[in-house]
Amino acid sequence: MCAYKRKTWIEKRDISNELKVEVIDKDFADMKKGEKMLVATPLIVDEYIRHIPKGKEGSLAQMRKDLAAEYHADKTCPITSGIFVRIVAEAAYEEYEKGKAISKIAPFWRIINEKSPAAKKLTFGTDFLLEQRRKEKLDKPTVK
Repeated sequence: MCAYKRKTWIEKRDISNELKVEVIDKDFADMKKGEKMLVATPLIVDEYIRHIPKGKEGSLAQMRKDLAAEYHADKTCPITSGIFVRIVAEAAYEEYEKGKAISKIAPFWRIINEKSPAAKKLTFGTDFLLEQRRKEKLDKPTVK
């Protein structure tokens, strides 16, 4: 019998990984061979999201550009960036469920909208996400 205990999202976010900047040896996603690629960490992504001002919307693409510039890379890995945004969202929601105030959790709803690939994967669904986006007026009315 396996005694493996699954990590919580908070544990996955708070893992003490080091960021890496690597020169890639072949074209990958939107990156070309020879470019420097940043592989951030969940905590770096958490910190980035916490700096998105209330009522403002960020994007994964902009986060990737900003982090690459901050850490002297050409681009940020698109795969790990998406994974880390989800980890931050799940960890924030875990904290919220444990009683942490909304103002003290990472405001992931400022970077994930209902059309984001990450939104479809959230274990807690999208109701909380949509509610927080409505409260901050992040959803723009559709113009017909």
